[in-house]
Amino acid sequence: MGALTAFARSRWGVRLRSARAIERRRDRGIRRLLDDRLPRAPRYAHGYTALAEIPVVDKRAVLDDFAGCNVLGIDLAQALDAARAAERSRDFGALLPGGVTVGLSSGTSGSPGVFLVDSGERAEWAGTVLGRLLDRRSLRQLVQPWRPPVRIAFCLRANSTLYETVASRRLDFAFVDLVAAFAEVRDDVARAAPDVLVAPASILAELARATRAGELAIAPRTVVSVAEVLDPRDSELIEAAWGVRPRRVYQATEGLLAIDCAHGRLHLNEPGVVVEREWLDEERRRFTPIVTDLERRTQLVVRYRLDDVLRVAEREERCPCGDPAALIEQVEGRADEVVTLEGADGGSVRVFPDTVRRAMALALAEAGAGAGQGADWRMHWSPGLVEVRLQAEGSCRVSLELGVRAAFDELAATVGATAPEVRFAPWAEPSPGDKLVRIRRADAPIASRTGGGSS
Repeated sequence: MGALTAFARSRWGVRLRSARAIERRRDRGIRRLLDDRLPRAPRYAHGYTALAEIPVVDKRAVLDDFAGCNVLGIDLAQALDAARAAERSRDFGALLPGGVTVGLSSGTSGSPGVFLVDSGERAEWAGTVLGRLLDRRSLRQLVQPWRPPVRIAFCLRANSTLYETVASRRLDFAFVDLVAAFAEVRDDVARAAPDVLVAPASILAELARATRAGELAIAPRTVVSVAEVLDPRDSELIEAAWGVRPRRVYQATEGLLAIDCAHGRLHLNEPGVVVEREWLDEERRRFTPIVTDLERRTQLVVRYRLDDVLRVAEREERCPCGDPAALIEQVEGRADEVVTLEGADGGSVRVFPDTVRRAMALALAEAGAGAGQGADWRMHWSPGLVEVRLQAEGSCRVSLELGVRAAFDELAATVGATAPEVRFAPWAEPSPGDKLVRIRRADAPIASRTGGGSS
């Protein structure tokens, strides 16, 4: 199934009008997974007859047996080498064997997620998302060949060919690299003049502020928030700037998990993803999802426990849009902050959370792969200084610290900033129930709080 087929199916295909209809489609997908796809991956080639028989895995287990979880036998070192080369060259078109591309996602946990997708999976993702989110005006423009193409701008940390798949004669694709000073990001968005603007929530908020300040003149008809949790205040700011409510895509390494409907409700992608719930409270409102992606063919995602916490409404209700898929009230997780570095020209350079998280993810992946473990992390920053806490000990910690220092040196050089001093402090376990904030500005200058910290 290509992009056009996926687009048509998600836009005009058979509507599932009941939970029972979703269940029937899901059952067919599970049977196809068990009979056809699982036997191709060494980890799952054990003749499983039911999904419940398969052990639950987490990110660490998948990274430890990366080759066993994909059908091509690509190991983690090979995937990381490709990801590292792409990050440094900013050329994300290189392919692994089988026409597969590799992506790296920091997610909400400290260790990175590494994922493989083939060209068909990329096309299907693009068609599905556009089919669900494209506004009616853009849709009319898309099918009228005498009109200019619909302009789509993706503001992302990595220009994966996963996103470039949407390009065609009727879709004018522009990639805006977030590894740059905000002024460059803003100017690139202005040149794209997008009808559809896709970016992490923190970037959308900054672009909205620039628009309201008269520094950016764009008028997107569709605004899509990805990669970060969209704060209600930022949503209001974005709508005030452009007159459209931002749509949310809950996309993880593990697949397309949920997407907004026209009424602003976040629906789980239940026809394509099985979501088992591990409840975290007696009220059964917050849960950790265990995900099985029924669409993936290259790297299988089977009973995979995520790090996110999802919250459901106090009462179950049917959405006015008619979609019977379960509603998620909120994806609880990141509330990370923009980091300000000292500019090489004496000014300041703002670095967005997704850029910092991915730089950390790649550094920890490179260092941790050799040590056989991942590491969680938190950081505080003040002008010219970054304090990092790593959940790691011994020789592994030494290797990780060297990787983190190198990552900040490289990041600073890339965005035209002076490399900050990097210090390390002991790991402090977060309190149960605390909202995850991985990147935070220090309340007071770090030097005076720590007396120099560890190095």
